[in-house]
Amino acid sequence: MEKQVSALVPNQIIISNTKVKYVLYARKSSESEERQILSIESQVKEMLQLAEKEGLEIIDIRRESHSAKDSGQRPVFKELLEDVRRNRFNGILTWAPDRLSRNAGDLGSLVDLMDQKLLLCIRTFGQAFANSPSDKFLLMILCSQAKLENDNKSINVKRGLRTRCEMGLRPGQPPVGYLKEKHMDKKCHSIIDPERGPIIKKMFEKVAYEKWSGRKVYNWLKFELNFKSVTGNKGLTLSNIYQLLQNPFYYGVFEYPVKSGNFYTGKHTPLITKELFDTVQSQVKSQVMRSVGKEFAFTKLMVCGLCESGITANEKFKTLKDGSVNRHVYYGCTKSKDRDCKAGYINEDDLLKQFEILLDKIDLDEVGMKEKIKDEISRFKKFNKIVLGHNEKLEIGDIDVRNYAKYILKDGTDIEKRELLVCLKNKVYLKDKKVYL
Repeated sequence: MEKQVSALVPNQIIISNTKVKYVLYARKSSESEERQILSIESQVKEMLQLAEKEGLEIIDIRRESHSAKDSGQRPVFKELLEDVRRNRFNGILTWAPDRLSRNAGDLGSLVDLMDQKLLLCIRTFGQAFANSPSDKFLLMILCSQAKLENDNKSINVKRGLRTRCEMGLRPGQPPVGYLKEKHMDKKCHSIIDPERGPIIKKMFEKVAYEKWSGRKVYNWLKFELNFKSVTGNKGLTLSNIYQLLQNPFYYGVFEYPVKSGNFYTGKHTPLITKELFDTVQSQVKSQVMRSVGKEFAFTKLMVCGLCESGITANEKFKTLKDGSVNRHVYYGCTKSKDRDCKAGYINEDDLLKQFEILLDKIDLDEVGMKEKIKDEISRFKKFNKIVLGHNEKLEIGDIDVRNYAKYILKDGTDIEKRELLVCLKNKVYLKDKKVYL
């Protein structure tokens, strides 16, 4: 292939005997230092004018907004390379080399295509690169320079964030209860939100001194105060509340990045004391410990018949005269959808009786218990044969499925009881201390 350099247009490359078909590729810049770079449509306009001026044949125009920082993360660019391999076009027209690549992986793909003589020319606003050692070397230098800028920028950003943290200024938005200072001389400082700050402090106090649970705090914020955050003007979820209760920012310390183990003393005014924060952590931990390992048979399987909230369970212990302790489990509405729900609570023993009544009324063909009974019979046969030396014949037809279901409700494990109710195809409602489908 012959190559001639025109004396009229600097760095203009004319490839003889081969018609170059170009794809115009425009990518949006996401780097703050490059705000002077043209927008996508401005790039397209300028490059089309260049193509018309120099008689370049444009087959297609591709636009992309993904960053070129990471290799293989741009879907439009990947499709462009595939089209070059399929010989749809053999030239690329773009604003500058760094529009094509700011990483070694994508740069290598371009050079490989040029080595394979599939990509004949890369044309930019001021330069052209053909399949020659000097042109490819220059292209790699320019793209590598863009990668170097990216790497240095990342280092500088991290250094800047670390310096800000050492100054006691937490990067990003402050947690609920604080606002960002708007005065330029105190930019990035966090100040207490006069509206929400006192409420967040009171939330900590209620958990620490009144033993409030996260659910009770949630209901208080949502139904009594109609509490809304600054960002998005939305209420707090239960998980949001637990995150706030465990955030050390409120007593004057913050971790950055999160889970890094790097803690800094903040310049902001603390909402609470370290002692109050520690008390809340003990209370939250005890609440979690009380819930871990507890198996309630019928939670998450029923909904309230009045407001359709979920059904939760609480246990209470009563010491008898002889020193023994009775355990009682009560089921009731979580009141997540209606704080004033009047559903009340039902003892687990009474709830079991309700399920027995329900089993007498429903069609047990809808209850997928027969497979489970087959498994039980198979296990029983193996036990008789291996342990007792018996070889009794027992078939599923000999078992009363309805009585077996009642047996599970009465003497089965919590897991077996849950498996029984999961077999019901319809929702189970609890209303006025009665269950129904």
